[in-house]
Amino acid sequence: MTDHGYAITPRRVSFDWTRTPLHWIPGESTATHVVNVLHLLLPAGERWFVKVFKEGLPLVRDPELLADVKGFMGQEATHSVQHSHVLDHLKAQQLDTAEFTKYVDFLFERLLGERPPLGAPIPQPEWLRWRLAVVAAIEQFTAVLGDWVLAADGLDRAEADEVMLDLLRWHGAEEVEHRAVAFDMYEHCGGPGTPRYARRLAAMAVTAPVLLYLWVWGTAYLIRRDPQLGGRLRYSLAEHNRAVHKGLLPTWRQLGAAIPRYVRRSYHPSQEGSLSRAVEYLRRSPAARTVA
Repeated sequence: MTDHGYAITPRRVSFDWTRTPLHWIPGESTATHVVNVLHLLLPAGERWFVKVFKEGLPLVRDPELLADVKGFMGQEATHSVQHSHVLDHLKAQQLDTAEFTKYVDFLFERLLGERPPLGAPIPQPEWLRWRLAVVAAIEQFTAVLGDWVLAADGLDRAEADEVMLDLLRWHGAEEVEHRAVAFDMYEHCGGPGTPRYARRLAAMAVTAPVLLYLWVWGTAYLIRRDPQLGGRLRYSLAEHNRAVHKGLLPTWRQLGAAIPRYVRRSYHPSQEGSLSRAVEYLRRSPAARTVA
């Protein structure tokens, strides 16, 4: 479970995007758009998390887990809405993301929808277990990213836009808050031990490369269509690594090391990140304070 006695509660925050520039990390278009990929993936992805968990709710027999899952669903629904507002903000600045997000919608609504794609003969209980395993694998990375952004003082040194930084840190703090819920939900509903563990490994083996592909593709898409760049820049690994060196993006080691931790049979996501740091940020977050 999550930390004993800690309640996971949605916060109905809101953000004012009227003064946030397109390049919200000044002079850092590559770093800006690497992070902006979150806004491309999360609206559809987190709506999908909620749908999958809603399907799994009748299987939950543990009252504490049930409370955690409902809190998780409320938080993820709010995340989806707030990142959708950022897409509207990007569109208002002449960066339309619809050509990319239609593929993200297809991934979550069709390939990972309520029924197996292409009429695949997968029993419905097994299909639900597989999707719960995928949610747990994705949440491993969101926990790592959430903990990273809470400590990413490079973004403060770069004078990143305060509103965007608050969105990212509020979201990151809630990811750390509920970092174990998807894993616990999968473990609770995933069937007997060895097949459950094997499915967890398979889901991570699929999820990690797909996320990497989507992130590179999404960054290239945003840079190519950025109206302020006018096609003068392309995504490059060298520029990405320069931003990593400046503390504007997580290191490849931080992201990659999340995988071997996750595949240990004894692993539990309560080992990820700092709950105290997350809670401390939520106490001072401008957006979260308005709904406290």
